[in-house]
Amino acid sequence: MSQAVPLSGVCNAFSLEIKASPKVRAFIGEQVSLKCSFKSSSPITESLTVDWTYRPLTGGQMETVFHYQSVPYPTTVGRFKDRISWVGNVAKGDASIAIQSPVTNDNGTFICSVKNPPDVYHNIPQTTLVVTERGLSFQLTSAVLLSTVVFLPSVVVVVLLLVRMGRKCGVLQEKKKPGCKKSSIEVSDEPERPETDGCMRKLRDCCLNCVAPSWASGCLERLNIRAAKIVALSEELKEVVF
Repeated sequence: MSQAVPLSGVCNAFSLEIKASPKVRAFIGEQVSLKCSFKSSSPITESLTVDWTYRPLTGGQMETVFHYQSVPYPTTVGRFKDRISWVGNVAKGDASIAIQSPVTNDNGTFICSVKNPPDVYHNIPQTTLVVTERGLSFQLTSAVLLSTVVFLPSVVVVVLLLVRMGRKCGVLQEKKKPGCKKSSIEVSDEPERPETDGCMRKLRDCCLNCVAPSWASGCLERLNIRAAKIVALSEELKEVVF
């Protein structure tokens, strides 16, 4: 007589889900967090365990570097001795850890494993840790890029406008000089215009003389405001990235 096989294992196969960052970048000597979150269909109990295992970039067997059950048990041997701390909260589904003073030799693959009986079957997400040296050029990349993209075109436009306005002012001053007459060629090329057109031209020239300086000043003020905003944005970007 055959025995019935319980199907509880099939149901539990999908009752525990784990999520972890596929790739984490870190800088030498700066603490880095390895995020891991989980969802269990069963209530959290003292039987819940968290295990972090590690395999070097050069390959080899996986080794356990952290264990949690009610309290954290960081490894006391190996390369991560006294350098791994618990930053998770199982009540909130957080099983994250932090590595102090990472070095390039720490590069490798980390696996977060959670068991919350009867939920013991779950996916196996892997996190690749990449530790590099922070350089001055990398720190300034965002600020230099923003300055080049925003400041340089603005400065070129303002300079060109100022030069153009200066030429217009010079032409207007030459026209206003007494005894300045047009040559016969200029007179023959230009069609005769009514008196009203001459008045409109004078009004336009007068407006250019009055508005141009204030407009240029307004451009410079807006450019200064934009510069302040870009500096603030670059600082925020550096805080987010680094």
